[in-house]
Amino acid sequence: MSQTDPIADMLVRMRNAQMSQKDVVDIPHSRIKGDIAVILRREGFIRDFVVEGGGAHRTLRLFLKYAAGHVPVITGMRRASKPGRRLYVGADDIPRVLGGMGVSILSTSSGLLSDKDARKRRVGGELLCSIW
Repeated sequence: MSQTDPIADMLVRMRNAQMSQKDVVDIPHSRIKGDIAVILRREGFIRDFVVEGGGAHRTLRLFLKYAAGHVPVITGMRRASKPGRRLYVGADDIPRVLGGMGVSILSTSSGLLSDKDARKRRVGGELLCSIW
């Protein structure tokens, strides 16, 4: 089955897993989804992730993070750039998510970067998604 927007599929799977209070969610692996998982782990939105399987059918397993009372750490996600409407931002126009409490993920010439790293390196790019 082909997907037109695999990043949106990843965000929806994460949201659905958190709504049903799952600790783990499995997502079909790709390099860009793995890079997003690295940023989410570094920013503290997920506990960890592993890549399972081999060959063309690898799976990205995300271990979701919850606060006390099994409240999800991720309260919202939004896909910014879509296949039908790409959204590019310059280094000076990178949006802050909830005053710095959230993170925007950008695809830049230096690879996938969080909004903080992109501002520090003074690079812009395609604004993929925002997570808070």
